[in-house]
Amino acid sequence: MTPTGPPSPRSHDRSLPLAGPDRRARPLSPADPAGPDVLGGKGHGLVTMMRLGMPVPPGFVIPPAACRAYLRDGTLPEDLEAAARDLRVPLVSVRSGAEVSMPGMMDTFLDVDPCSPRLRAAVEEVFASWLAPRAVTYRELHGIPHDLGTAVVVQAMVSGEHDEHSGSGVAFSRDPSSGVKRPYGDLLFERPGSDVVSGSVATRPLAGLEEREPGVWAALLDGLDRVERHYRDVCHVEFTFESGRLWFLQVRPGGLAGRAAVRVAVDLADEGLIDRATAVRRLSARQLRAARTARIRLTDDLDVIARGTGAGPGVATGRIALTADRAARMASDGPVILVRPHTSPLDMHGLAAAAGIVTTVGGPTSHAAVVARAMGKPAIVGAGALSVDPAAGLLRTAGRVLPEGTPVTIDGTGGEVVAGAADTTTDESDPYLERLLGWSANNPGD
Repeated sequence: MTPTGPPSPRSHDRSLPLAGPDRRARPLSPADPAGPDVLGGKGHGLVTMMRLGMPVPPGFVIPPAACRAYLRDGTLPEDLEAAARDLRVPLVSVRSGAEVSMPGMMDTFLDVDPCSPRLRAAVEEVFASWLAPRAVTYRELHGIPHDLGTAVVVQAMVSGEHDEHSGSGVAFSRDPSSGVKRPYGDLLFERPGSDVVSGSVATRPLAGLEEREPGVWAALLDGLDRVERHYRDVCHVEFTFESGRLWFLQVRPGGLAGRAAVRVAVDLADEGLIDRATAVRRLSARQLRAARTARIRLTDDLDVIARGTGAGPGVATGRIALTADRAARMASDGPVILVRPHTSPLDMHGLAAAAGIVTTVGGPTSHAAVVARAMGKPAIVGAGALSVDPAAGLLRTAGRVLPEGTPVTIDGTGGEVVAGAADTTTDESDPYLERLLGWSANNPGD
């Protein structure tokens, strides 16, 4: 998709003073009453976790108003360096944090010195990345206003690579595929969080943390319970543990699709965290349609060429495209399935054009999985039997070679990749969906 009318750096409609409290750096503090419009979504989530007594690295937020001013007139807050010095730490991370979540669409900088010009340059580059083509495309797809701007979160660095008792991960309070109440996520020991969310590295199941770092595991479970009860919704967090000490770096509520979203809404009502009326209101028409999503009809003669982990429910048939550029071009002649080792924000135009997505590595919290669920597209991750050769235009698997353009069908629930078209079936017998529809048809407040 080619976005129309992207904003220019000087065309923002919001009226901003050249200086003032709305542009100044704000220390991360549980006492800060500001909302996401001032702190950004990430900053507001960090402050919320601090209020809940969860460990968050110290830092400060540069509000979205400062981004809008920078894109208009090229100025940064005058107190930027002073705020960094007040942290009294050698290295910081510099991350975007828009009011509306835009996962992976803007730049991130790690291991930045609070005592060098690199900090100012990093903040400028994060602000400038608001206008990057991938970010503009994402906003076009999701109806996010172009004039919001992004906050920047500057925090003390914590390292998942520090020693054998360090690592990083992403954890859901409930299984994002099924909605079952159990912690679920991806984990890497002695690696940074960027490796987990990129999907470029084969991750471990979250449960591996319990045996190797039981103290971190217990603290993670406690944190997941706190944020779920606070938001009254399934949540997922990004975390790092350094030398056996856990730190929470981000929290997002919701974000599930299809039957998982339905089950979570019903279970939360049964647990008394929300009422039935709230459960009904939480499900959009698209989510309810996805709850009855088709599955591939599994038969003995089905030509299954690979299996992975279902990361976005639904079935899609299309021609194989092995790069984002080719997917965008080929989509003008009919549906395509984008098949990549992993995806990145630079693939946004191909992800937008594709009917479905397959990656050969990564897990349910990888970039491809998160973006696919946000778009409501079928997706499979970790289909390790596939080997992508874009230069030759070939997809290889188990002694077979499939040229780019070969039709395949994918099942984003079961994880099957099938050669050619496939018959589908819809299982109507979902007790959670029937209960929710019953609440909607009757008095949902009872």
